[in-house]
Parts: sequence; structure tokens; C-alpha cells
Amino acid sequence: MNYQIQSIHFSLNKKLKFLINKKINKLLSINERINSVSVYMKIEKKSTFNNKLIEIKLNAPNFKFFAKKQANSFEKSVDLVFRALRKQILKIK
Repeated sequence: MNYQIQSIHFSLNKKLKFLINKKINKLLSINERINSVSVYMKIEKKSTFNNKLIEIKLNAPNFKFFAKKQANSFEKSVDLVFRALRKQILKIK
């Protein structure tokens, strides 16, 4: 499986990377056919409140799942985006 995490304008710490890996593994347990994961994280404007943006793309043989969420912390953004992806995967399944 191809797995890529890209962080823009900041360095990714181990705690956040562990959280993302944990959530992705939960999604993979729902749909084993997912063959690539792309995670894109960015800080929009440092002076604004909801400036932590995360986009995740999941590719399966016949489906592509995508979610993009923004919140005041990356942990909250990760939680929101994984809820949206889980909902998409369960809807197809």
C-alpha cells in the first residue's frame, strides 16, 4: 500500500503521526481494498482561529474517497476528516 503524509508550513511530530496512522488503520479494517492513502496537512494563516487544514484521499480499485476539514487544532481536524471518510466508506459498503 502506498502511504504518504505531507505537511506544509510546519514539521509533523510523532504524536500527530501516530494519531493519523491509528485512524487510517481503523479505516483499512473497514475496507481492505484501499491501496493508497495521501494525507495533506497545512496551516492556512497563523493569525486566524480555525487555520489547521487536513485533506485525505483514499484510493480503492473502483472508488476514491476524499475529505477535507479545517479546525483550530490538527487533532480536531483529523477527527473530523476521519468521521467523514468513515461515513463515505460505510455508505459504499
